[in-house]
Amino acid sequence: MHEHYQNPLITRYASEEMKQNFSEKKKFTTWRKLWVALAEGEKELGLNITQEQIDELKAHVYDINYDVAQKREREVRHDVMAHVYAYGQQCPKAKPIIHLGATSAYVGDNADIIIYRDALKIIKKKLINAMDILARFALKYKDLPTLGFTHFQPAQLVTVGKRASLWLQDLLLDYQDLEYRLSNMKLLGVKGTTGTQASFMELFNNDHEKVKKLDYIVAKKMGFEEVYPVSGQTYTRKLDSQIMGVLNGIAQSAHKFSNDIRLLQHLKEIEEPFEEKQIGSSAMAYKRNPMRSERMASLSRLVITLSLNPDLTAAEQWFERTLDDSANRRISIPEAFLAVDAILTLYINIAGGLVVNEKVIAKHIEEELPFMATEAILMEGVKNGGDRQELHERIRRYSMEAASRVKSGLSNNLLEKIKSDPSFRVDDIDSLISPEKFIGRAPEQVEEFIEKMVKPVLEKNRDLLGVNAIVEV
Repeated sequence: MHEHYQNPLITRYASEEMKQNFSEKKKFTTWRKLWVALAEGEKELGLNITQEQIDELKAHVYDINYDVAQKREREVRHDVMAHVYAYGQQCPKAKPIIHLGATSAYVGDNADIIIYRDALKIIKKKLINAMDILARFALKYKDLPTLGFTHFQPAQLVTVGKRASLWLQDLLLDYQDLEYRLSNMKLLGVKGTTGTQASFMELFNNDHEKVKKLDYIVAKKMGFEEVYPVSGQTYTRKLDSQIMGVLNGIAQSAHKFSNDIRLLQHLKEIEEPFEEKQIGSSAMAYKRNPMRSERMASLSRLVITLSLNPDLTAAEQWFERTLDDSANRRISIPEAFLAVDAILTLYINIAGGLVVNEKVIAKHIEEELPFMATEAILMEGVKNGGDRQELHERIRRYSMEAASRVKSGLSNNLLEKIKSDPSFRVDDIDSLISPEKFIGRAPEQVEEFIEKMVKPVLEKNRDLLGVNAIVEV
């Protein structure tokens, strides 16, 4: 047992991949890679930096002397300068040129952008897999009629696959947002203390072209095509807000999906996976609580509320730099990524193991369809010579009586009443009330949507398919 608080996102929910992405190791090795890229760029542009110094820096990117850095930070109260010092202890020849011309934001902000980019790629992979599973589910059940619900009251029939296509469309919109943000992310680059690059102008004797080129050399070495053309000391915190908007959107979609599954599980129409030895309730052994969907909803609410933090931070920044963003960013943004990672693991797990109880679905249709079929029966009766007003009144009366029976716990006898009334002049009422006649274009809508909108996305990202979503607890 631990004596101190342990974040449940780490101990219970997030994947190993996402936890490693936000680890101290990833952060500080990225800092060192940025220092290597800076030194290489400065050397390439003519500064007095030797290959021997570069090689020394490269040799110590991963074997970080954390103890030295931690001891130094307690003395100087500055994490970046503590790590510059620690790196210099391991690289005595390169020590004079580490961090040359740079400010703390050079490593801090650029590393954050790199880490967020890599985190979005993990999210993208899981989002694609959730979409793939839902697409296959929607196609499998595109023809299966089920009660539609408006206001959670029985409404016109839809199909199980059509309803799944609504969940899928939400994820598609999230994917489009994510892809836009990911493809438009830029590195801060090498901008200096207030974003003017003044220190680098000094290093390169006021050579504007070399200073501009250094920005792009560093970006290219770190896997980016572009840098933000203007900045203060930090990149605009609007980027954090935009990234969190993507995570917020996924949380919204997942929460809606989880709500629908929880309601369907109450109806016993569709259920989330339930393992052989799983306990649904500590007191009521027969229960099958939708605990994974409930966890998904719970984590989604966390993300939706966390997303307010970067919005406020972006609004609160003063001029070229203020440090009231730091503590907030290092908590709220990683936690949102860890939570969305866990949410999508749950999504893949639930969607991949949904149990569709077709007989229960059919029973619920049978209970409600007679009411919905009365318009078709009325039209057929009029077509065969019946009086519309008279038939309408008879249907109204029979419907009221049938509804009263249903509310008393008895069966719906509306069709029997209509069948026994010769006024309707309809020989085969049963043929008019086949559920398949009441689903409109639902199957075609599913096919067209997936073929046109979803399959191209899945095909484009087929190399990301195949995530094994294990729910640990």
